[in-house]
Amino acid sequence: MASVELKSVSKSYGGNTVIRGVDLAIRDGEFVVFVGPSGCGKSTLLRLIAGLIPVSGGEIAIGGEAVTDVPASKRGIAFVFQSYALYPHMTVARNIGFALETLGLRRDAIRAKVAEVAKLLKVDHLLTRRPRELSGGQRQRVAIGRALVRKPEVFLFDEPLSNLDSDLRMEMRIEIARLHDDIGTTMIYVTHDQAEAMTLADRIVVLNHGVIEQVGTPQELYHTPKSRFVAGFVGSPRMNFAPVTTTGGAPDWSLAGPGGLALAVSVTGNRSAPATIGVRPEALSLVAPEAGRLSGTLERLEDLGHEHFAYVRVAPETVFVVRVPVRPTIARDTRVGLAFRDEDLFLFDEAGLRLDHAASHERAAAASIEERAA
Repeated sequence: MASVELKSVSKSYGGNTVIRGVDLAIRDGEFVVFVGPSGCGKSTLLRLIAGLIPVSGGEIAIGGEAVTDVPASKRGIAFVFQSYALYPHMTVARNIGFALETLGLRRDAIRAKVAEVAKLLKVDHLLTRRPRELSGGQRQRVAIGRALVRKPEVFLFDEPLSNLDSDLRMEMRIEIARLHDDIGTTMIYVTHDQAEAMTLADRIVVLNHGVIEQVGTPQELYHTPKSRFVAGFVGSPRMNFAPVTTTGGAPDWSLAGPGGLALAVSVTGNRSAPATIGVRPEALSLVAPEAGRLSGTLERLEDLGHEHFAYVRVAPETVFVVRVPVRPTIARDTRVGLAFRDEDLFLFDEAGLRLDHAASHERAAAASIEERAA
């Protein structure tokens, strides 16, 4: 096991900079997940850590040792790719143990290590099969086993489950989480799937245009995002946003928004007036129009069986999504109200940074207590 530290790491291709001065410290044994939109640099950052591509600037250390100029084969890492990349002519046993063969280990030692890893990954009954005889989930287990058998100090995963169907992804998420619990090796994982990030990570790194927007536990990112970008990226469906106008000045503002929204808030800090409000779908509830803090027209209901989503147009260009546990008996195009608590309101300034207000401190404190209890 080993820690990983990045200091001012950057990567450019000609005049195009894709990683911009990233600083990040990953603790020994930690499970860290990189997330962000396509093109944000998450896979590039993983390959820089692996040594598969050289850095343009900055330093990388693994286990306290500088590895910026050390080749990938000497960094003590194992890489699991999106593609399984198994040898089709080899059995599962040989695929897992081939790296040990190249190191010149004795056959009995290789067999013992392969048997140990295969049992851990529940593929010990498949050792004589070839890749074409395996399911997608079994192939991914073999690919992980091929990396695990080398006993690396750091595991790197680049969207390893994206080729699997939804049921297999869920199964493999559980297996990867169990694997981390069992072996305790430092793991860095890239995904575009929020469910993978929220369920697997000790901490999540949110990337945007080659810079880190925020690093934190899943609960910290969900309850106390630092920016509108993070607030909108973490959570599914995404947070509802609406522009607001303000009167008065810090610390006390009056906000007016779509759907007749009118609120008074006390804002911490002396920043410019907030430009946007945000409320998560699960923080909203459907009520009578006169009982809501804002109102709109019900345009659509989606029924997923275990939950339902109501789409309410609160302004010509603004639709709020409401998560409701029971399908409401409301006809389409009916006027409805939306209710929410003060502590569930997010405020963002013109630069997209979150502004604290009195109720947000309650949310942050509750999230911190919940995280410590977990």
